[in-house]
Formats: sequence, structure tokens, C-alpha cells
Amino acid sequence: MTTPATPALPAIDPKRTALLAMDFQNGILAVVPDPDALVERVRVAIADVRAAGGTIGYVRVAFTEDDWAAVPETNKTFSAVAAAKWMHHEDEATQIDGRIAPEDGDIVVRKIRIGAVSTTDLHQQLRDRGIDTLVLSGISTGGVVLSTLIDTADRDYRVYVLTDGVADPRPEVHQVLVNEVFPSRAHLIDTIGLRELLTSPQG
Repeated sequence: MTTPATPALPAIDPKRTALLAMDFQNGILAVVPDPDALVERVRVAIADVRAAGGTIGYVRVAFTEDDWAAVPETNKTFSAVAAAKWMHHEDEATQIDGRIAPEDGDIVVRKIRIGAVSTTDLHQQLRDRGIDTLVLSGISTGGVVLSTLIDTADRDYRVYVLTDGVADPRPEVHQVLVNEVFPSRAHLIDTIGLRELLTSPQG
């Protein structure tokens, strides 16, 4: 009995592609297993996308005093953040890890909810650059990655999840999402596969 062949991944046009590095900030990295190895894999992926002429987008979660004041008590997650005055936008904990720091010309947005799109102008910035394909990396798989995947897929982006560039404090949640949930909405690819797609001749 033969095993059905895995469908080939769609080609990537780097000029229409952005890799999003989401919530790779000092106060969040420590919650996942082996954060240094994770950052190194994402650093390599960023370098590959840059070399191919693609766009890099950075997303971080951080609040001003006005942001805290505007969070309603109905929001289960962020009402607690606001009450504790966590994640001020100037705190070291909310800064992007220096090993993958943004460069001139990158997209950088600050969000105040879980997903990367709903409280930022990220969608408009991507559209302004003619981007229709996203490669998602981030912490955590069950947080920003899941939320952003659902939102961007509904906005008709072609979405890839960088499977070795996402992580979650709960390994079982990560496994269920990557293996059971994400495949219906996104293409799954690892850093090696991404490099191969980026360097493949365009059809």
C-alpha cells in the first residue's frame, strides 16, 4: 500500500512575502522551552527572507497609560494586565530581543491585544507594500500565532506557519494546533523548507 504524496507547497514570491516575528520580546521569551534555540532559528529565517528580498515585520505587545485605562473589565485577559500595570511600552520586558532587532525599512507595530492585526495598522502596511503572503513566527502558538493566523487567513493572505519558529509554554497545545488546527488554514513549513522555497526559481 503506497502512502499518498504530500502536496507541494505553493511557490513563494519574496517581493510579495513578509515574515512576521511576533512577541519575541524580553519579557515573553522566557516562558517557552529553549528560547535561545528558538531565537536562533528565527534569526536565520529572517536573514534568509531579507536576502531573498522579502519583508520583515515585527509585532510586540506593550501598553501606554492610556491603553491600560481603556481596557474594559469585560476583557478577561487584558483587564488583568491593565490592573497590574504590566508591559509598559518603555519597559525592557516589552523590547524586541536584540538578536533579531529590526532594521531600517522593516515594519514594526505595537499591539494591545493578542492578535497582530486587530489593534494595529499592520494589514494596511502590508497591503501598501503589495504583500499577500505571510510567514508566521511567534510566541505563543496558542496566543498570537493562532489569533493572527485566523485573522490573516480570513483577510485572504496566503499563510505559512514556521513550525520551528513558533513555541508555546504548553507543548501539548503547540502539538494540537500545529498538527490538527493549523493545516486547514495555513501551509506548514520549517526554516529549511522556507530557505528552499525562497531560493527556488519562480514559475
